[in-house]
Amino acid sequence: MTAKLNQIIAIEKGIKTSSFQEITDAHQLLQKATALTGISRTYQPKDEEGEQFPPEYTRVQVTADQVIKSTTKSLSKLFDVTATKDWANCEAKADVLVDGKAIVTGVPATYLLFLEKQLVDLHTFVKKLPVLDASETWTFDTASDGYVTEPVQTAKTKKVPRNHVKAEATEKHPAQVEVYYEDIVVGHWKTLKFSGSLPATRVKDLLDRVEKLQEAVKYAREEANHLEVPEKKVGDTILGYLFS
Repeated sequence: MTAKLNQIIAIEKGIKTSSFQEITDAHQLLQKATALTGISRTYQPKDEEGEQFPPEYTRVQVTADQVIKSTTKSLSKLFDVTATKDWANCEAKADVLVDGKAIVTGVPATYLLFLEKQLVDLHTFVKKLPVLDASETWTFDTASDGYVTEPVQTAKTKKVPRNHVKAEATEKHPAQVEVYYEDIVVGHWKTLKFSGSLPATRVKDLLDRVEKLQEAVKYAREEANHLEVPEKKVGDTILGYLFS
């Protein structure tokens, strides 16, 4: 009997849950002393005229052997389906193809699953990469190993006091002078801005690459999981050795 790996994976969780519940129930049942014990009592009076009492009988509800048999039956199914999956995982492989080109070849299904989860985290990481301010023009500067803007020159001014004669001096009155301040250019600032962020186009390109690889890995995993695998029967052998 054969099945596809993805079918085995689909049923394994349910079988595992069911087996766990059954072995838990079996353990709890075997802790109940009343379920494992029985009694049979009959009364015989001392003489024929003595008072009579009806016999008493309590049946054993369950035996340890019965519980072992039912438990091993459930566990055997779990052992078999897990063995089938794990043996199949040794053979289930596929190539990761991006734009028709193999990035990695013969990748095991278990590693493809790992890779798929890692790429989710990488997508989040790339999506949050810092982006250069779009209001500036940036060029890559090898000296600073980052991005730099074009130099911008701005004037440096200084306030210089000036006198404004409102009224000339006369024989009777002094001159009326008002002091005001004039901004005089005394130099120039040359400003360059540096940044360790990335251009928006670079971040978008990285996101596209991650998303393309995510699709390729998912496709490869599905392909690997479509492998037809023979059913493994090891549960009875293992449990038979334990409880024979």
